[in-house]
Amino acid sequence: MRRDVTLREVAELAGVSSRTVSNVVNGYANVTEHTRARVMQAVEQLNYRPNVLARNLAQGRSGQIALVVPYLDTPYFSELLQGVIRAARAQAYNVLIDQTDGDPDHERMLIGHGRSRLLFDGVILSPLGLDQQALADHDPSLPLVILGERVSQGTFDHVGIDDVEASRQATEHLLDLGRRHLAAIGDQPYPTGEAAQLRTRGFRRAHERRGVTVREELIIATPRFNRADGAGAMRHLLDLPQPPDAVFCYSDLVALGAMHVLATRGVRVPEDIAVIGYDGIEDGAYSNPPVSTISPDKEWIATTAVERLLLRIASRTPLPGMELRAPHRLVVRASTVGPAGPSGERPTETSR
Repeated sequence: MRRDVTLREVAELAGVSSRTVSNVVNGYANVTEHTRARVMQAVEQLNYRPNVLARNLAQGRSGQIALVVPYLDTPYFSELLQGVIRAARAQAYNVLIDQTDGDPDHERMLIGHGRSRLLFDGVILSPLGLDQQALADHDPSLPLVILGERVSQGTFDHVGIDDVEASRQATEHLLDLGRRHLAAIGDQPYPTGEAAQLRTRGFRRAHERRGVTVREELIIATPRFNRADGAGAMRHLLDLPQPPDAVFCYSDLVALGAMHVLATRGVRVPEDIAVIGYDGIEDGAYSNPPVSTISPDKEWIATTAVERLLLRIASRTPLPGMELRAPHRLVVRASTVGPAGPSGERPTETSR
């Protein structure tokens, strides 16, 4: 078996000290360019690979970060998880994954005072159970990045999209198609339902901009953004004396559940009721018909969250919190414009 090359052997070949080799491979600036080039030549010649685990232990780090989400069975989070793992692996970090089920005590335990730092160096958290005040009371020594809709208040980084603007665009898309009785499925009028509340705000803002009255009975609250909630809400809407002619669903899973009920009731999509979702998950492109959606740039969210967390881990002093807005796009598919679209062209994956 091939013996691993040691740092001392690299130092001997380059004619420098072991400390100088360590400074070069760790990217420290206090090395001349001539010396750096000589060390890197020796590194390549010997095919030296730094011992990342030993380096982390020497720096008092585990070399692992935690990604904490409410549900792992949600496609949005599973797709986001893949991006986080790729970004962390590129920086020689492993990712520990935890599911909270929205339990506030579990979320608080992971970011609270006095918790162990042996398992991970920092946390990327998508909170569901904790409100803004509870998040602000996290352990200030813990490098923390929050996903979703929680304002940082200067104590952590927050990465998310503009839910109000994205929801306004989704709703205006339906209104621009001539629909006037729009339903919204997914409102969550309680303290930890900020994301849903912002989407409802965007839904209302679009109506205001177009001069259309919101039918309050068509705004349906759901405990989760899943298929079953979408199906249950759609059954309720169809049983109303005047059902909607379009539905804005607060997730693609909600849209898929709603469309299942529409199909079983013999309601045509989009001829009778147009449907648009949110999240841009892969399943939405393969439904029948494919679902129009708001698609956040999940790769950007994942990469940015990891970059910000690693900056916080590396910093010797606490960094001020940052608000980082991810790009998003409106993807127009057949669930709102039909298989040929209003202009006779196939609508698949058009965006604005």
